[in-house]
Amino acid sequence: MISFTIMAITFGVVFLAELPDKTALAGLMLGTRYRASYVFVGVAAAFAVHVALAIAAGSVLTLLPQRLVQAVVGLLFLAGALILLLKKNDEDEENIKAPADQSFWKVSGAGFMLILVAEFGDLTQIMTANLAARYDDPVSVGLGAVLALWAVAGIGILGGRTLMKYVPLRLITKVAAGLMLLLAGFSLYEALTG
Repeated sequence: MISFTIMAITFGVVFLAELPDKTALAGLMLGTRYRASYVFVGVAAAFAVHVALAIAAGSVLTLLPQRLVQAVVGLLFLAGALILLLKKNDEDEENIKAPADQSFWKVSGAGFMLILVAEFGDLTQIMTANLAARYDDPVSVGLGAVLALWAVAGIGILGGRTLMKYVPLRLITKVAAGLMLLLAGFSLYEALTG
């Protein structure tokens, strides 16, 4: 059974954490050079692989004692919030090598490989594993995370520059960090009182 509450929480946290990340910029750069649908297919497939790996890691954490898991999850959320608050935004972080031809397989393959490599071990992948461990509902967490990542990719590919004109990146980052601090507080509270 899918929990829409867990799915919505996961979506919100992952979406806000990923929006100021390099992925939106990478998608924007690819989307301005190539057919958006080709780019999106490759990027979406790479995110599905990342979420599956994160859910598997989070499911392994559920085998540990609950208080220990809550403490670890709380500390990881706290670390994630600090990373978001302290990281410097470097818009030239990704140098994207353009595929020579613009066929579906070349363009989607370039998007897939870019995201697969750039996002491995990324904050949102770690957060997805944490949420899977916290809620012990891999399907709801997985759906929320993959939909959030796809939404960010779509925004990046179709109009990241326009969004950033209306919503400051700094505000998005602070809201994401605040949500992670809140989740860290809940997890640590449960670890101490559980």
